[in-house]
Amino acid sequence: MFNNRVIAVFKREVKERVISKGFILMTILLPVFMFGLIGIQVLLMNEGSTKFNVTVVSESADLTYKLESELSSTESVKDSSLILLFGTMNKEEFKDFLNSKKQEVLDEKITGVLYIPDSALKDKKLEYYSKTPQNRRLSEMLGRPINKVLIDTYFSNRSLSMEELNFARQGLDFTGFKVTKEEGYEEEGYGSLVLTYLFTFLLYISLIMMGQMILQSVIEEKSSRIVEVILSSVSAKELMIGKILGSGATGLLQMSIWLIPVIMVTSTTWIMLPPEITISITLLQVVYFLLNFFLGLVIFLGLFATVGAIFDNPQDAQSGLWPIMLLIIIPFFIAFSMIENPNSAIAKISSFIPFANIIVMPARMTIAEVPLFQLALSLAISILTLLAIFPLAGKIYRVGILRTGKKPKWSEVVKWIKYKY
Repeated sequence: MFNNRVIAVFKREVKERVISKGFILMTILLPVFMFGLIGIQVLLMNEGSTKFNVTVVSESADLTYKLESELSSTESVKDSSLILLFGTMNKEEFKDFLNSKKQEVLDEKITGVLYIPDSALKDKKLEYYSKTPQNRRLSEMLGRPINKVLIDTYFSNRSLSMEELNFARQGLDFTGFKVTKEEGYEEEGYGSLVLTYLFTFLLYISLIMMGQMILQSVIEEKSSRIVEVILSSVSAKELMIGKILGSGATGLLQMSIWLIPVIMVTSTTWIMLPPEITISITLLQVVYFLLNFFLGLVIFLGLFATVGAIFDNPQDAQSGLWPIMLLIIIPFFIAFSMIENPNSAIAKISSFIPFANIIVMPARMTIAEVPLFQLALSLAISILTLLAIFPLAGKIYRVGILRTGKKPKWSEVVKWIKYKY
């Protein structure tokens, strides 16, 4: 299986891909892209909070005074450039005031007008008039302090102390402790969820990206007839193995480079993260992730290469790609669903199903304590999947790589598997 010809094809694939501009750009740009998205999101959120000009009107002077006092002392309001104006009016006066401010609202000189009637002390129903009334950022900034004022005012004539009121307003604070055999009880923040997002996203993007690259490579070699020259020196089986292993080694190198920043963050004190999002990653997790990724990548590269051998152009190849894409997309969503419910039965079962285990098990490993034998079993399932698929893929590749002309039917592809050589 492994001879000098396979090694020669392997070296050719690695050399072409590693020194290619696409490999270098993706290796560098993907981490920049990920952190850039976070930065842009933070920038947009901060930018969005600087353009609010709201007039707050209540029906009673006492309520207006309390609202002004509370909002002016709220950190989220003080730290932003939110401009607030306050007033006291009854309903009839407010209608006239709103009509006078209508044009300013339409011209966006005023973001909106918020009216708090006395009835809000019973039903907490407020009225907000704006050109864009559904503004979640604004409602989050104003909602909590206004709710605090309403609660304080409602209970002011009742025999409750401020300590009791503060306790009634206070939400629940869950502190999670991860139970493990080695460490016992360890407090855990959001670091494991961050690691789950990271592992799942990297697996998803890399499997699709490397798969598309080998698909395009096979189609180009086939349509340009270069493959006929190559097959004069190596067999179709040797060519396929060399291409897949070369691309797999390239993908493994790229993934290792992507993980270096994560390992540096978790193992050094250069970057100080808040305690609640501290990422903890072990050597076992890194080794398992890379080994699992390499096996999964080789499996999917074999499938993508087989589809490339069947068709003559990328347009026709799309019809054969969708089942393979589903094998990546469905586990991707299952892995993300574990963030909501790590103990999901679907997630546990999927971590042992061929193809799905490649994405689901690493995500499960970061959230829950997975026994070592289950990790080994998942790897064994991937190896068995590889051994089951490659003989079939090899037969299809051997026939399809030299076949040109009319787009084959799937019934013809099944017959290729039955050919004896």
